[in-house]
This record gives sequence, structure tokens and C-alpha cells, in this order.
Amino acid sequence: MSLQTTTATTPIILTGDRPTGPLHLGHFVGSLRNRVTYQDQYRQFIMLADAQALTDNMDDIGKVHRNVIEVALDYLAVGIDPAKSTILIQSQIPELAELTFYYLNLVTVARLERNPTVKQEIILRGFERDIPAGFLTYPASQAADISAFKATIVPVGEDQIPMIEQCNEIVRKFNRNAGRDILVECKAIVPEVGRLPGIDGKAKMSKSLGNTINLGASADEIRAAVKMVYTDPLHLKVSDPGHLEGNVAFLYLDAFDTDKEGLAEMKAHYVRGGLGDSVVKKRLEGILQDMLAPIRARREELAKDKGQVMQILKEGTMKAREVAARTTDEVRKALGLSYF
Repeated sequence: MSLQTTTATTPIILTGDRPTGPLHLGHFVGSLRNRVTYQDQYRQFIMLADAQALTDNMDDIGKVHRNVIEVALDYLAVGIDPAKSTILIQSQIPELAELTFYYLNLVTVARLERNPTVKQEIILRGFERDIPAGFLTYPASQAADISAFKATIVPVGEDQIPMIEQCNEIVRKFNRNAGRDILVECKAIVPEVGRLPGIDGKAKMSKSLGNTINLGASADEIRAAVKMVYTDPLHLKVSDPGHLEGNVAFLYLDAFDTDKEGLAEMKAHYVRGGLGDSVVKKRLEGILQDMLAPIRARREELAKDKGQVMQILKEGTMKAREVAARTTDEVRKALGLSYF
């Protein structure tokens, strides 16, 4: 449903990605395929969070700029329809930065540092005490992104729930200070399939770790990646009983194999022994090749006219800015900052 046809009672959903590289299977299972469904159920805003991506990429700003168009290509290739979903570029909506500035007065440094998601990301990036201020204040920025569109639903991974909780804290405090409900609280929804591990078995599939399978991967790249997929290190011979726990091949099959009965039989065979890892990987490769081939083809076709893709982003951003501007105007008036 487009912005033009959505009714006032339709729930608003906000989702998005940091454009630091092409999207991969982890993004697909965690959010992208759900967004295709959401666009027929909600008024959906999908944000390319380029400004937020700079909080830990100021040493390579070109990477963020380049990948805005790459991520947009991935969005369109998987089936996100700009007539149904509004795709926007965060940095091109200055009202979001303005709201962030106001919201920073509603949260303390101590509270930001206690945010479990922020704490974990600081450790992951090895910042210690050399934390970029923009990175530390990301919860306020995310609250601005969500509240600007008065989103009531935000799909996130389980690790991001503390960010939604802090967003709602900021919303409640603002409304209390304003003396009326101007902003709305949101609800986190977590995908049924959680975060996919990397092909190397590490907990997170990440571009920086080099353990991904990109949505635009070629047939040869998919084949090579599947060969490297981590299985059971104790499964040395075909006759050995295999283990499913931590076995990335089976975790991927759980996420993408639609033949659940056949998969259950394969799991049972693997556990009792007599089934080689090569057979499991062959099944996985076939599924991924069939799934990614049409996405890759659409992506290649779209990439022939990047000007049209950028026009889609421009139009979506303009529509989104109109919404954010109305909210920001309400916020300014509540803060006594409307003079003319």
C-alpha cells in the first residue's frame, strides 16, 4: 500500500540498514524477506542509515557513499516495491538530526553507557574509552529516526531490543515534559529466524569478518562459500554420527529449506551416521543457488540504470521528509521553539 492509499489507522513500520556494504544472507533471513511481506500490511519506511554509519566509518567515508546505491539495489532486487514502501536516505532528512539534538537533553551519558547493545558494540569494535561521541549517542539518533515517522512497529534482532526500550523511555519523557502525547511508543518485533552465523561458524555473519554470502553473489561464489561452511569438526568419517548443534550447514538449511520433512529425515540420518558433509552441502548449495539466482538477475538488470534507482531514493526521501517535518514542527512547538 502506498503512502497515498494508507489510512490513518494503518500501523507504521520503520526498518533499515547501515549502508557499509552489499547485503548478505544474514540480512535476508533477518529482515529483507519480511519487509516484502510487511509492505502489504503496513505503511513501511525503509531507511538507509548513512549518517549513523559514519559514526564508526569516518576513516572511510567513501565506503558509506558507495554502498547507498548498492544496498538500494539489494532492496529492489529482493522485491521491495517503492510504490508500496518508502525508501529514504537518513542524511537527506535534516529534521532527524534536529530531533536527535533535542532528545540528547532527555538522556544521560550514564544511561547511554548502560545500554546493553551499545556496550556490546563498543566491545566488538575495540573502542574502550575512545568512543566516538556520535556512536555513543546512537540510541538518541535511533529514537529520532523512529519517532519522526511515529512508527509503532520496529523489526529488530533480539540484541537490539534495549535500543527500542530506550527509544520508548525518551518518548515517554518528552511527552511528560510536553504535558501531552505528541510522540508515540513503538513495539519491537523479532523475526522467527534469528541472526545467522557466518559461514566460518562465528556467531555473527559480517562483511568485516569476511564470512558472508552476499545476495548478489555469483554461482561460483556461492559454490565456493558453501564448500567453506562450518559443519561438525568431529564428523571425520561418513560413518561417524554427526552433531547438529553449531553446524552452520544445518542452521542455513533450517532458514531456507522449505522441504521440512525431507530436512528432518536428513538430520536424523546425519545424527545416526552414514551421511557425509558433502551431501548436506550439496543440498544447501542447490537451495541457495535457486534462491539467489533470480535476485542476482534482477539486481544486474537494475544496476544498468543506477540513475533510476537514485531517482527512487530521491522521491522516497522527499515523501519521508514531509512526514518527519510535520513531527519536528510539533516537537518544536512543544519545546517553545516556534517563534514565527
